[in-house]
Amino acid sequence: MKIIPPKPFTIEAGKRAVLLLHGFTGNTNDVKRLGKYLADRNYTVHAPLYKGHGSDPKTLIQTNPLEWWNSVIEGYDVLRSLGYEEIAVAGVSLGGIFSLKLGVERPTKAIVTMSAPAIAKSPESLQSRIIDYAINYKKLSGTYDPNVDRPEHVADLVRMPSLDYLQGMINDTSNKLENIEAPVHILRGLQDDEYYCESADLIYSSVKSRIKSVKTFVNSGHILTLGQERDLVFEEVYRFFEGLKWKE
Repeated sequence: MKIIPPKPFTIEAGKRAVLLLHGFTGNTNDVKRLGKYLADRNYTVHAPLYKGHGSDPKTLIQTNPLEWWNSVIEGYDVLRSLGYEEIAVAGVSLGGIFSLKLGVERPTKAIVTMSAPAIAKSPESLQSRIIDYAINYKKLSGTYDPNVDRPEHVADLVRMPSLDYLQGMINDTSNKLENIEAPVHILRGLQDDEYYCESADLIYSSVKSRIKSVKTFVNSGHILTLGQERDLVFEEVYRFFEGLKWKE
């Protein structure tokens, strides 16, 4: 089976711009429905694809977190090049912490984080995501052999040494959350790992934004934009952005 690789996407639909950021081992399909929802309501959206993502596992492990972050900056610059001065950002999982990092390093209108990691954890838990990614890719491509592609075997083939650096980026961003003053809306799923729920509390208590809030979705897991309550998530993001004072 041939896998059609995902691509970055841009939908110009209005004077308000939103940068959409996907998760670790994810791709722009994570945020495509959210992007269309916002575009249908007159928001211009752009979603970059992090380098190495959306492709085969070997390509992914040959990239590093700094290159993924550079993809975020390039996405932000796409919206700036189109003439947008006020840019909001919304990201899921790794895209959530990247959204906060963007809020530290670039002018941002507002930030929506969804299931963002913000507490130190073992790089081995990140490595397990790579293993799952590799196995799922094999299943989708029709090359999966359950007798050969056991997790312990796949682990030796897709070990990613730069995951320590990724955890360092997460820790560094968490330590700088007090520098964020833009409005922040934090979304989390109650069915997600407790780690992400605790991260949401840390983000809320750390940012210095005058406008900040937390919303919990009772029946949702980690990727809120793809879960069973996704329509409620989309509406929540939209209403948050609608509540801002935009220059128009």
